[in-house]
Amino acid sequence: YMSGDEIIQKRPLGQTGIEVTPIGLGGNKFSGGKGIFGQIAPDLSQEQVNDIIKAALDGGMNWIDTAEMYGFGRSERAIAAALRALGVDDDDIVVATKWNPLLRTARNIPHTIDKRCDCLDGYTIDLYMVHNPFGFSSAEDEMKRMSDLVEAGKIRSVGVSNFNVEQMRRAHKALAERELPLAVNQVEYSLLNRKIESNGVLDVAKELGVTIVAWAPLGSGLLTGKYHDEERFKQAPFGRRMMLRRNMDRSRPLIAILQEIADRYNVTPSQIALNWLINFQGETVVAIPGASNVHHAQESADAMRFKLAEEEMARLQELSRDFVE
Repeated sequence: YMSGDEIIQKRPLGQTGIEVTPIGLGGNKFSGGKGIFGQIAPDLSQEQVNDIIKAALDGGMNWIDTAEMYGFGRSERAIAAALRALGVDDDDIVVATKWNPLLRTARNIPHTIDKRCDCLDGYTIDLYMVHNPFGFSSAEDEMKRMSDLVEAGKIRSVGVSNFNVEQMRRAHKALAERELPLAVNQVEYSLLNRKIESNGVLDVAKELGVTIVAWAPLGSGLLTGKYHDEERFKQAPFGRRMMLRRNMDRSRPLIAILQEIADRYNVTPSQIALNWLINFQGETVVAIPGASNVHHAQESADAMRFKLAEEEMARLQELSRDFVE
């Protein structure tokens, strides 16, 4: 099974020695209609998941991001089944997943790792993250348990998600005591949400050599431009409409410029938005757009095949200035 990644430059995942393509596939759409993410995602058949993952890999992506919380393991299982069906070798794919800390202590980390491994059907957990900072234990305790898993050979590297500057520094320090790097902080980041530029998260990530993994890189679909069409907006699920409405009017000038630049490159507004995200901060930021069909996966992969000019990136930065705070 060959993927067409000959021309796509991979990037280091923090200081782990693991290399990933600038765009990976987000697995929250594979929740099987269950859990919090299942409410805003379609219920896809295994065959559809297989086709989407094939398109992502054929397009050059070499990694997939999932989580226990995505349908209580359903996303992990669907991804593993797809990789098996496609004959993908463990060495040819980077798999990232996340431990759900809600209503749990760090002691749960070693107790549930075998379940995660089981759901992933033998595919190595290359990156294991704490999904958010809302568990009952300290960052230090969580990192200690994660370090134990690395030493036991259960996972390859450790990351966090949705951590603020202080939490990130604490996690980094705790891992450093075990001579391990903090690989990533997975946070919301897009042209419509640039808070990490003003709250210190991006600066600290650069300082510590931590990769930022951008979730919702297309602003929950708003940056595609399609929801600015009244009819398309009405057809969107209720949950998504609620998420989109807030930034609808504010984002119109930005969407217009995305479209203008997209026409120049003969690509889509989504691809311009993704390209800005993975290039504007150098190699620090990688993105994980989701895909509920083959076209989405192909489109995201193709966003890695060109690079915006500096002045175009600067113009987009200027136009999205309102979304920094």
